Amino acid sequence: MLSVWSSTRFSILQLPVRPACSGVIHRRPPAPGRTRSAPPSLDGLHRSGGCRHLSGVRTLSGVRTLSGVRTLSGVSGSSSGADVADAAGAPDAVDVEGAGGWYSSLSDSGPVHLCEHFLVSLQQVSGFPWWLSVVVATLSVRTFITLPLAAYQLVIISKVEALQVEIAELAKRLRYEVSVRARERGWTEKQSRFQFQKNLRRIVSQLYIRDNCHPFKASLLVWVQLPLWISLSLALRNLSLDQSARQAELAAGGALWFPDLTSPDSTWILPVCLGLTNLLVVEVFSLQRVATSRFQRLVLNSIRGFSVLMIPIAAAVPSSMALYWFTSSLVGFGHNLVLRSPTVHKILRLQTQRSDSPYRDLLSAFISKYRK
Repeated sequence: MLSVWSSTRFSILQLPVRPACSGVIHRRPPAPGRTRSAPPSLDGLHRSGGCRHLSGVRTLSGVRTLSGVRTLSGVSGSSSGADVADAAGAPDAVDVEGAGGWYSSLSDSGPVHLCEHFLVSLQQVSGFPWWLSVVVATLSVRTFITLPLAAYQLVIISKVEALQVEIAELAKRLRYEVSVRARERGWTEKQSRFQFQKNLRRIVSQLYIRDNCHPFKASLLVWVQLPLWISLSLALRNLSLDQSARQAELAAGGALWFPDLTSPDSTWILPVCLGLTNLLVVEVFSLQRVATSRFQRLVLNSIRGFSVLMIPIAAAVPSSMALYWFTSSLVGFGHNLVLRSPTVHKILRLQTQRSDSPYRDLLSAFISKYRK
């Protein structure tokens, strides 16, 4: 602990020295040989065709409105209010071009197309059937991208855990200095608590900088794995559509009980296996925590509920997506077990002590928890 004070050169306590929108109407000039007639009133527009909103009325200038309403090309500027009423009552007045919204934009995004190219290239180079190509692609992505990030996350968590003893000692000394200064300056209990928390945050932040282990770095895995999972899922969905050039190949590229990768798994075997694997991963993760807080229990129960919810979702999507989800969960569970190995801990040089028999301890904890 003394090395911390000499290397960082910060004091325990640092005290302050002193306690409508606007609209523009563009008028078009009348056509040659025609005279401008008085424009219809707003009341006439509201009454025409039973429409009560201006967004439902077709415009006469040939310009699309912001609400996506189609325009009339055959109506001139001298049309009467009756003509406008007839036009407003015509069907298909609303443009449904943007009905897809954000989902269509996401499915047509660059990362999704990059994942499509990756899947197609892997299948063409390897010559595997499509079901095996999906499995190999999932194993490759999880091994070469997410596994190193999971190992890095383990290193960061180990460093943060190793700092807890030092933080506790510094907090004890800081609490004593704050109490002494509070008696000298007549601080209230609220002021003393504020000074203690402020300086403790500063000390902890400097310790994180010193050991290069800010807890936010441990969340890097989530920020990479989640977008990658979404992109690969949408890529398989796009390849399974009727308008895809690879749709026929995926339709004949299944195996066993799911011969057609473009249709959902009618047997529900893949969805149920996915749900059970996700629940197993959650339970193994929960066994790592000896004492859990109320918030942690709430998060675990939410993840359990989401794992069960994924079963009907996987039964409604193409089998290629369900196969990818199941394979990804299975590979993730295997990586979780690999990262518990004492050999891996020695390679990563973790600073906290780990069990020499993690798998036996995990099995014992699992049996003792569910045999009650």
